[in-house]
Amino acid sequence: LQQKFSLVFKDVAGDSAPLTQIYTDLYITEGGALEVNQEHEVRHMETASRTPAAPETTITCEDLFKSDPRSPEPIRLVLTKGVAGVGKTVLTQKFSLDWAEGRANQDLQLLFPFTFRQLNALRDTQFSLVGLLHHFFSPSKGLCSFHQLQVLFILDGLDECRLALDFSRTWILTDPTETVSLHVLLVNLIRGSLLPSARLWITTRPAAANQIPAECISIVTEVRGFTDPQKKQYFRTRFRDQSTAVISHIKSIRSLYIMCHLPVFCWILSTVLQKLLEQTEGPELPQTLTQMYVHFLVVQAKVQNIKNHQGAELHWAPETREMVRSLGKLAFEQLQKGNLNFYESDLSECGLDTAVASMYSGVFTRVFREEAGLYQDKVYCFIHLSVQEFLAALHVHHTFFSSGRNLLEQKLHFKRKPEVLHRSAVDQALQSQTGHLDLFLRFLLGLSVSTNQRLLQGLLTQTGSDRTNQETIKYIKQKLNEKGLSAERKLNLLHCLNEMNDLSLVKEIQKNLRGGRLSKRNMSPAQWSALSFLLLSSDSDLEEFDLRKYQASETAFLGLCGPLASVLSSSSLTHLDLSHNDLQDSGVELLCDGLKSAPCRLLTLSCHNCCLNELHLEPNTMGDVTLPLSTSLYTVYGLIGCGLSPHSCGPLASVLSSSGLTRLDLSHNYLQDSGVELLCCGLKSAICRLETLRLSGCLVSERGGAALASTLSSTSSHLRELDLSYNHPGPSAELLTALRELCPLLLDPAGEHWLVPGPRKYSCEFSLDPNTAHKYLLLSEDNLTVTFVKEQQYPDHEDRFTGMYSQVLSCTGLRGRCYWEVDWNGEVSIAVSYRKIRRSGIECRLGNNDQSWSLTICDGMYSVCHNGKQTCIGLFSSSGRVGVFLDSEAGALSFYKVFSYGKLFHLHTFCSSFSEPLFPGFRLWPDSEVTLVNLNTQRPLEDRPGH
Repeated sequence: LQQKFSLVFKDVAGDSAPLTQIYTDLYITEGGALEVNQEHEVRHMETASRTPAAPETTITCEDLFKSDPRSPEPIRLVLTKGVAGVGKTVLTQKFSLDWAEGRANQDLQLLFPFTFRQLNALRDTQFSLVGLLHHFFSPSKGLCSFHQLQVLFILDGLDECRLALDFSRTWILTDPTETVSLHVLLVNLIRGSLLPSARLWITTRPAAANQIPAECISIVTEVRGFTDPQKKQYFRTRFRDQSTAVISHIKSIRSLYIMCHLPVFCWILSTVLQKLLEQTEGPELPQTLTQMYVHFLVVQAKVQNIKNHQGAELHWAPETREMVRSLGKLAFEQLQKGNLNFYESDLSECGLDTAVASMYSGVFTRVFREEAGLYQDKVYCFIHLSVQEFLAALHVHHTFFSSGRNLLEQKLHFKRKPEVLHRSAVDQALQSQTGHLDLFLRFLLGLSVSTNQRLLQGLLTQTGSDRTNQETIKYIKQKLNEKGLSAERKLNLLHCLNEMNDLSLVKEIQKNLRGGRLSKRNMSPAQWSALSFLLLSSDSDLEEFDLRKYQASETAFLGLCGPLASVLSSSSLTHLDLSHNDLQDSGVELLCDGLKSAPCRLLTLSCHNCCLNELHLEPNTMGDVTLPLSTSLYTVYGLIGCGLSPHSCGPLASVLSSSGLTRLDLSHNYLQDSGVELLCCGLKSAICRLETLRLSGCLVSERGGAALASTLSSTSSHLRELDLSYNHPGPSAELLTALRELCPLLLDPAGEHWLVPGPRKYSCEFSLDPNTAHKYLLLSEDNLTVTFVKEQQYPDHEDRFTGMYSQVLSCTGLRGRCYWEVDWNGEVSIAVSYRKIRRSGIECRLGNNDQSWSLTICDGMYSVCHNGKQTCIGLFSSSGRVGVFLDSEAGALSFYKVFSYGKLFHLHTFCSSFSEPLFPGFRLWPDSEVTLVNLNTQRPLEDRPGH
């Protein structure tokens, strides 16, 4: 074993290095399911990279078989899964070498490493277990009994197994000396009938993990590849003096950095960068995946030509060109069949000489060494699936432009236009539910770029300039605007545009993001996809993304709920604010799927008033939460004012019965009694840990209150705080009060008049204060209307606004929940302010200080302002009505556009800790007017002058 595993290949030239010197630790986690992952592994890895894993139990390879002190059962079989190229095989080699050299796991007396590739070659041969060991390990020929020996069998690469492992029908074998078919021997070894005291370690790609029955497995582990620090360590080891520049370049290209989770990709990347850095000073380093793999192929070609032509660096010698084209044909044909491993017969069908093929050790690895008579068959594979996909794309591209034959359609085209091939490739890739052609498509389109074709000059036919790709780019953008395309497929199309060096969509979004100009028009589906791509591919942490600046359609926002749910179910996201979006019941149901997931670590979910367009993704700190629902480290879900109906309570009840949720705020929703009854089903669950439930203003009457009282009288209830204010529980309030352990119990205010949907039930009346009115403002109609006029002769007063800003405040300060509406004409600011705001100078302007919050309607735009920070939020007509809702206890101030039929359109919500009463105020420009609306007697909006 020392001789076998002490050296590994370091580069394409075939140079080897000690494994212990170049080995970099891998990130291995304990636990995991045996589900079948149908998604393309590279796409799966890209998805995982943007959804950071929740806190997990990590494990080192030395500790795989160390039993948990709390468990009496010894660990017999460890199943380790991981995507192709993540380092599973090297991990088993390092484990074996450490044992052989006495560094770890010395409680093992014997260790026998196998690969399923080796075993496949003997699938038609019968062996006893003893005979199999003698066949592979000649020093074991004196071994016939395993009594009282600690033995470990390593079986690497279950996903490559071509043996029929049937655990339900295979007969029981207990004698290690009995000769049987190889599949019978393996099934009995795995399920423990044969050598029950032996330990087994099986590695596999995730798609094949479920081949082993769960009852046979002691623990499941997963190799995640390199963490970010491990990536850096790998490149520091490879590049030493130039490592800082190399790491900086790789981090700047998100698609490359993501793939560096795979050790094999780090090796490919290092191979390319090392050669480029050796050849020139300040070389142009690869910017896309296609460029990277083109350079890798060029490096391979140069190495072979140097060997075969006495140092002449010919790029494409005839035999090299023929070999690469044959490899491309093999790659494509086997990719279509779904094969990753091939045999000599497969090579022969593609015109490949196996002796010549083995020379290309960097691209094409012959698994078995030359040991005469030991193996009946030889198995071949590419070093990684991505290399196979690149060569397959190369073959399809070359075949089309050299012969006119489109291998994707089996058609002959006399006009060899790139868009013909590209359209068929795009269409086929989009039809895949699993994305198995996504990477192939990126490579195929990337090969059309002139810089890549120049590198492959002599191998590929030149297909024209980059201008000839414009039809393909136009077609991709057209597809991005089509309905029904999944988010993952759209993101891959944007990756394709990136491979073709077309960044027009992303640059347009970047430009408009910086300037806030997206608020002036609706975004197309293609632009929404580009925005998602930009956010996901950014190499820096996004501090804030405020969707209020953009006019998101209901379809666009609901389309984000699914991806958000997947983030919740697999990430360490702790704070999510979806306030003021049109979530609806369907959006809540999608989010609940993520909330019910065991890995979900969300501490705070705020969805205050989710009826329109805003998305906040806050940093993972408790100090900057948009809504101050809680400052504790308990789980908090706030779904305040989301327009939720009783239908939403079913999914929420399932969350209560399957999670550790401790606080839930559903205030200002239309839950009604039927919704509360559904919630009670979740509260009754023994798993439910809810301690605080807020149902303020949820249209709950006596029936709902009685259901809560019945549920809370259950001994299993953990609820210690209930808010039923602004409802009408009626006589059931006495039943709830009798449950003394509920402290505090909030029931007031209460009454039948609160059973009205919407904020108008909180309407209040106030008038304007003449002593605060600026000299250019005239108050009329019992101080309910203010108009910009010529200078008025007002007496001096310390509360009066003076100077350049024509402003006025109300007589009354407001606390609690208050709602009012104002009619406006012209250009105005509608605001609230503390009484102590300055009355002169630039700092007295409403919204321009930390004492006031304003909505300004001016220059054709709605804008909001606080403490001098102004944000544009949309267009407006020449006159209209605005509603204002203050909930000072929740720290929310919301502005709404009021339509003639009474519907409220949310414009903006300020979130703050209001420490004093707030006074409504107004600022007017010339020819402007504001009127406070009496909500008990107001005229319909369309009856007012100007409408």
